[in-house]
Parts: sequence; C-alpha cells; structure tokens
Amino acid sequence: MADEFDNIRYEVENGRARITLNRPEKLNALSGDLLFELNEALWEADDNKAVHCVIIRGEGRAFSAGYDLSGPPRKYGYSRVRSPDNEYRGGRSVDDDAWQMERSQQLRMAIFDMHKPVIAQVHGYCLAGGTDVALLCDMIICTDDAKFGFPPARDLGALPNNMWLYNVGPQWAKRLMLTGDSITGAEAQQIGLVLKAVPKEHLESEVEQLADRLALIDPDLLSANKRIINQGLELMGARTLQRMAVENDVRGHNAAAALGFGKRVAELGLKGALQQRDGKFGDGMARVNGPELRDDNGNLIDP
Repeated sequence: MADEFDNIRYEVENGRARITLNRPEKLNALSGDLLFELNEALWEADDNKAVHCVIIRGEGRAFSAGYDLSGPPRKYGYSRVRSPDNEYRGGRSVDDDAWQMERSQQLRMAIFDMHKPVIAQVHGYCLAGGTDVALLCDMIICTDDAKFGFPPARDLGALPNNMWLYNVGPQWAKRLMLTGDSITGAEAQQIGLVLKAVPKEHLESEVEQLADRLALIDPDLLSANKRIINQGLELMGARTLQRMAVENDVRGHNAAAALGFGKRVAELGLKGALQQRDGKFGDGMARVNGPELRDDNGNLIDP
C-alpha cells in the first residue's frame, strides 16, 4: 500500500499498520504538518478492519529529537474556508498560546483515544516532543542505548503532555522533569518508562513478533482490553492531566528563562542557544543505579 504523505510513511501489512516518522535530516523533529499527518494515519489505521495494531517508528538515527523549533510554517490542518482577509490566532496572548498548544495536543491524543493498540519502536533520541508521542503509546520497546528525556524543561516551559507520572511514579518523574536530564533505554526499562529494552539488532524483530501476536487476536477484543485499561487511567486523572499539562506549559512559557529564549536564539542561533543551555549540564544524563559521580564538566563517571 502506497502512502500519500510528505512527513511520514504509512503501510499496512500482515495485520499491522506501520507509521514511520520520515524527517531523518531533522532527526524526525515534530512539525505541525507531521503531527497532522500522524493523526490522519492513526485514524485511518483505526478505521481499517485489516489492522490489528499500529507501530510508530522513526527513520534514520532517531525516533524523534523533539519539536521542530525552526521549520517552515504549517501547510495542513486549516479550515477549508480560511481566508487571508481574516486575522487569526498567533501565539502572543496567553489564550492564543493555550489554543495552539491544545490544538497540537489533540492531534497527538489520537494515540491514546483510538481503539487499536499502538507500539512505539524507539531507537536513538526520544527527547521532548518525541516522548510526548511515545508515552501516549500503549507499549514502548526500545534499544538499550536509546536516550529518553525532556531537556526543554530547563528553559522553555513545562511538559505539554505528561504521562511520565503514570509510568514511573512521582519521584522519577520529578527527578527527570526538574533537571531535564536523560536516561538510557535500559534504565527506562528499569523504572517502568518503557515495556522493554533490547539490543539494537533485535529491536525490529522484537516489535514485529509482538505485532504478530496481536494480529492473532480479534481487533474488537484488542479494543475492549485497551480501552478498559485507558479508562482506568482516565479514572486516575490521566486524560484530564494532559489538558492541564497544556495550560501549565503556557505558565512555563512565561517564566523568565522561557521569555528570554527568543533573544538567545536571535543572538546565538538555535543550535548555539541550545548548546548554551545544555552545556552546563555536561552529558545531561541521570543515573538510575548507584551514585551520580561527575567530573568537572558535569559528565557521569564510574564509581
């Protein structure tokens, strides 16, 4: 099956839909157009009776390194009656910011809301917006050396999606969110952020064999069992928290550090601004097991 997308690849085979984030030159950074296409593909898969489950993966060196902070303006997802004669929302007011964030979140929430199970196949970087996609999936399988984290929590705002709490509990959620530090895939398995971490040469086969098993189950039963667990999460406030996370991120955007980000980008360029922020944190990694001993540059060293 050929796809008709610009930013993702979509294929259906043997009871599964594979959605590949396909901006490898940008480490699959999430643009507005990519999220719109992802949403469309997810609902197409959910509607197709031949599909039992969905796999989301990334082309190239990473699953996704985050949101695209410097990409072209979005082309897709506007009203068909949108007119240049009208003035539309930007991001200057608090309400405009919240509206734009909510709109983006609605596209991602299809992963949680759709009836069929979704597996995230993660390698390389899964940072910032990449985690917003992966953690909405029903199961995450990653490589041992994948890298999970939300560095923008250091200076850009709060998390616009927050499923971390439901996977790792409050202490690890705080440890990683309050510093923007990252952990490896192997460590992510230990604290429950992912289902399983495997050597990179086994990642695809591990995901595909799980999809093989899901393909043996009636899709309606898969739906029933996914949805009762997600309804349990909703009773624990998970879906409400996602809406609150968007508005909390708007609050974060008004912190002094976030308000100065645009100025730093103008002065240093995006890469330079990010290096200035993250360089102070050395390798930017947390350690799940044992003491966090660091050298003078902030890099972890062995005890």
